[in-house]
Amino acid sequence: MNSWCIGWVAQKDTERVLVLAATNRPFDLDEAVIRRLPRRLMVNLPDAPNRAKILKVILAKEDLAQDVDLESVASMIDGYSGSDLKNLCATAASRPIGDILEKEKKASEQTAASANGGPPPALSSSADLRPLNMDDFSYSHQQVCPSVSSESANMTQLLQWNDLYGEGVSRKKQSFSVKGAFGFICTMSS
Repeated sequence: MNSWCIGWVAQKDTERVLVLAATNRPFDLDEAVIRRLPRRLMVNLPDAPNRAKILKVILAKEDLAQDVDLESVASMIDGYSGSDLKNLCATAASRPIGDILEKEKKASEQTAASANGGPPPALSSSADLRPLNMDDFSYSHQQVCPSVSSESANMTQLLQWNDLYGEGVSRKKQSFSVKGAFGFICTMSS
C-alpha cells in the first residue's frame, strides 16, 4: 500500500485520483486501511423496488410474455442479492430451451420408432424459443435460493461494522465484537 500511495505523489496537481474499494468482509480490514478510506458506505441487499430494477436490467434483451410482472417477481424473492437475481434469471431462461430440447427428443424418438427411413426431424432455431413467462420465474424461485440470510452471523457483523465505521455514524467511543473462527472474541474500539 505504501508504494502505491507514493505513486499518488507523482501525479500532477491538476489530476485527481479516486480510489474505490469494495469488500464483503470490512471487519477484516487493518485500521490503517480504514483510516485511508474515509468514506464507508454499506450496500445492503436490494429491497423489492430495487430488485425489480435489477431484474429489468438483467432481462432487458429477453423476450418476456405478457403475464410477466417483474414487480411481482421482485416481491416474491426477498433477500436475494444481485448475483442471486442473475442466477434466478438464468434458470428461468433455461426453461424455454429445455422445452425445445424435450420436443426434439420426442420427435427423434418418434422418427426412430417408425424406422421408415424418412428424413430426420427438423432442428429448432432461436426463433422457436417461447418468451419467458411467470411459470419460469416460479420454477426458478424454487430452484435458486438466496445466498445470504439477513439473519446470518456475517450479515450481523456487517451491520455492526457499519454502525461503528459507516457513513454518517457519530464518532462516539463504541466497541465492536466479532466471534472469531476458532471461538474466541476479538474486540475493537474506536
